[in-house]
Amino acid sequence: MRSSRLRRFRDQEGQAFVLTYVCLAVLLGMSALVLDVGAWYRAQRQLQASVDAAALAGAQAMPDDPGAAVALANQYLDKNGGAFTRSVGLKSVESANDSVTVSATRQAPGFFSKVLGIESVKVSARATATGGVKPSEVTGVAPIAVDEKHPMLQCKPLPCFGDPTTLDLKKTGPGAFRLVNIDGSRGGTGPGTLEDWIENGYSGWMPLDWYYSDPGAKFNSSQVQAALTDRIGDELLFPVYRGTRGGGANFEYEVIGWVGFVMTGFDARGSSGQLYGSFTRVIWQGIQGETGGSSTDFGVRSVSLSE
Repeated sequence: MRSSRLRRFRDQEGQAFVLTYVCLAVLLGMSALVLDVGAWYRAQRQLQASVDAAALAGAQAMPDDPGAAVALANQYLDKNGGAFTRSVGLKSVESANDSVTVSATRQAPGFFSKVLGIESVKVSARATATGGVKPSEVTGVAPIAVDEKHPMLQCKPLPCFGDPTTLDLKKTGPGAFRLVNIDGSRGGTGPGTLEDWIENGYSGWMPLDWYYSDPGAKFNSSQVQAALTDRIGDELLFPVYRGTRGGGANFEYEVIGWVGFVMTGFDARGSSGQLYGSFTRVIWQGIQGETGGSSTDFGVRSVSLSE
């Protein structure tokens, strides 16, 4: 009797050992798989980021040079871990061949999951970026209004880029000196705020609309002049206006678009200040509006991921 019990105990002990081994193997396999799944997810996100950036880089050449857009996207991929299978092409989103499509795949190795016989998995990513878009809202605008009738804005189909010119800050109406409350407010804006808008650009979104003038020749303030000095040689984005209305504190500008300007100097004194520089094409952070709601074309473009 005693010998029989001992044999049963030993049998059960052997079974428990086998079950423990199997459970440990399963737990180790599951843990290995969880660790590698996390690594594979990170690899896919890194690949997606590279593909997104490559598509955006290529879209900057649209719509003027689709061939250059494809080349730019490939160059970006080459410089950012291009050891993967890729495809770069053109796609029509808003107009013919206005977008760059990039797709890529690569093998992500397994480490712990090799105990389950999984050597690697394939991760993939795809992105399409649309370029050549005239935005209906932009951010980073500086508060100096440019008249649509400026001679350098009369070239067809786009402004005269690169030619030296001047922008007047002189009075356009009672108390209005082409400084605009680009945040949509009414009344006087402090020199410190104007300084920040010139130095860093307005941090909010500026849609096409009517905007109140900031009354007074505040370009004479030391803060505004310090900001202008800091931006010499930089690209700035200015609102372009077509119509005006009202007077005094109610004077408004009808903003119909934006234009890039490289400032080379300024003379802001009294009531007839001037900025020196030239208009330029710019790729700017913007939002595409509904069909028919985009800005007038003054050479400002935005790029965006469309898928």
